[in-house]
This record gives sequence, structure tokens and C-alpha cells, in this order.
Amino acid sequence: MKLTYFPYISSGVVVALLALYASHWPHAQADESPAASDTTRVGPNQLRYRPGSPQLAYLSIEPVKAVAPPVMEPLAARITFDEDHTVRVFSPVAGRTQQIVAQPGQPVHAGDVLAWLLAPDYDTALADLHKAQADHDSKQAAYVRAQHLHEAGVIATRDLEAAQADARSAQAELERANARVHGLGSVGKDGRFALRAPIAGVVAERHLNPGQELRPDAADPAFTITDPTHLDVVADVADSDVNKLHVGQAVRIEFDGQSGSDLSGQIAAVGVSMDPNTRRVPVRAHLKSPPATARPEMFVRMAPLADTPEPAMAVPNSAIVTTGLQSFVFIERAPGLLVKTQVDFARRGRDLSYVSQGLTTGEKVVTRGAILLDSELTSDN
Repeated sequence: MKLTYFPYISSGVVVALLALYASHWPHAQADESPAASDTTRVGPNQLRYRPGSPQLAYLSIEPVKAVAPPVMEPLAARITFDEDHTVRVFSPVAGRTQQIVAQPGQPVHAGDVLAWLLAPDYDTALADLHKAQADHDSKQAAYVRAQHLHEAGVIATRDLEAAQADARSAQAELERANARVHGLGSVGKDGRFALRAPIAGVVAERHLNPGQELRPDAADPAFTITDPTHLDVVADVADSDVNKLHVGQAVRIEFDGQSGSDLSGQIAAVGVSMDPNTRRVPVRAHLKSPPATARPEMFVRMAPLADTPEPAMAVPNSAIVTTGLQSFVFIERAPGLLVKTQVDFARRGRDLSYVSQGLTTGEKVVTRGAILLDSELTSDN
């Protein structure tokens, strides 16, 4: 085995190496130290972050807009059909479903066939109409003959009057049978009954299966047809808040988690009695120009507005920091420049507050991370 020997290093050489390393130690420390702080305090209530600073990733900055503050906390509500533009279609005759034509989501016009039924009651009504028509024609002809015979002096006036009465009775029976068939709907084909749409709209629901038996006194309608351009919003209101609402009052409809998608409406009815199940008073509002994304049974919030509202800036409560009796928000005056600004409120809410002074429309406010910014300002003091 080959051995390698290292020469002996004197103590003087070691001291020299340590001195050389010590001369470069400050530079090594500078290289390993973290970069200068990304945050710079430029005033008593101002912070500046350099572009791309990681601290900005923890902030949400959004522009504010002027809205009318509500007179009370927004109410939990739901979208429903507008009953003035909705029809629940029941079969006027008993029968069995033979063919279903209309499907949920399908647009229909007034008079369109929704389903074909085999309905004995309808066949009976048609038979009665044909019988009444034949009886009417026969007795009308008999009355005409009686007139001619009376004019010729063959029959007495009493016989003419009897023929006239029979003709009038047959006419009444024909009108009754015709009204019965007309009330059931327009005539179908091949002896089938046509269940038709009474209004134009969209088929919202179908409670009908092939071969299903239908009755006029059924609990559920066969179809529900509605006009999707007309929707209502219904809220259950506590008795203590009903006096703040009235018919014709404007409301704002807020969608959870959909910023900027608020809609407007108007109260159409305020209930006169409490719901026995909820112990609250139902309030219904008409939704103005509902979009296609608004669908029945969606949960929303109804915010009743004052009759002469003063606009205020709506900000989430997460944007507000409080010091003593004063409230502040952080406004982005320039990219990366955040200024702590005092504000006054027209109304404080559970989720949103409405600023009357200190903000203008379009200013960008820190809506998430305001408390962290306030802590950083405080730590610099």
C-alpha cells in the first residue's frame, strides 16, 4: 500500500490563513444577509411596497362604488316564480298519458300541445256535442215545417209554438255541449285529447310520465309554465321590522359571492299575517330585468332602501381598522403606496359598512389584510 504524507503546517501559517479569512468575513456576512426590507414607511400613515413584493400577495385591493345604504340589515331571501306570469297546467279531464311533447326548459307558445291523452271524458263530451248538433238540426227543420203548415192553416198556433219551444231547447243544448268541448281545449286528433299551453313561456317543471293517469283534482300540476323575464324575490321578515317596509319601496338584491352582480327590485306585497311555521311576515318584491343567471329557488339577500337614499361607499368590514373611537381604511394612492385614511359611516352592517365621508367612487381600498398593514405601521412607531 502506498502512503501519502502531508507536510507539517506551522502555527504561523495557520494564523496567516485565519487573518486572510477574517478580512473577507464582512463581505460573506453581507452576501448571506437577507435583502433590504420590501416595506418602506414614507409617512406617519403611509406604507410603500416595491413592485412584486411578496407582502402584496396577502392583500386584496378593490375599487369602491357609491350605493344606497339599506334601511335595515339585508334579509335572507330566495328567488321565486312571478305568479302573475306563471301557470300550473292541470288536465281538465281524466285520462291516461299517451305522448309527452314538451320537456323542461323548452319554450312554448300559447296553444302549443304539451301532451296527448286518451281521455274517455273528452270522447263523451264530443259525442254529446254531435248528438246535440243532430237534435238541433232535426228540431230546427221541424219548426220550419210547422211555420209553413201554420201559414197554410193546416196546424194550430199551439202546435207551432210547441215546435218553436223544441227548437229553442235543442239550440240551448247545442250551445251547452259546444261550450263543454271548447272549455276542455281545442279539438285534438284521432280521438285523443290535446293538453295545451295556456300562455307563452318556458316549461319550468314537468310532473308527468308516459302512461300516467291524470285527474282534474290532482294535487300536482302536469306542467308549470312561466315567463323567465319576470321573477320575484320573497323574504320572511320579523314582525319588528315590517313597519320599515311598504309596497313600492325599492330594494337591492345581493348575490352571495358575486361582487358587482347586485340587482334592483320593488316591493309588490307585504303580508298581512304571519306564516304559522316561520312566525314571520312574507314580503314579495318584483325583480327588475332579471338576467339568465337568476333562477328560481336561488338564495339571495334583499336590502330594503330608503325612499330618498343618500349614496355612500360600500366597503366590507374586513377593510376597516379601528383605533379608539376612529375608523380607518387603507387606500392605494399609487401602485404600492398605501395610505391609512379616516372614514365616517352612514350605516354599519354585519358584512358591509357604508362610508359617508373619507372615500370617493373608484378609489381602491384594501379589503383583505388591513389589520396586517395597521400592525406594521404600529410596529414602526
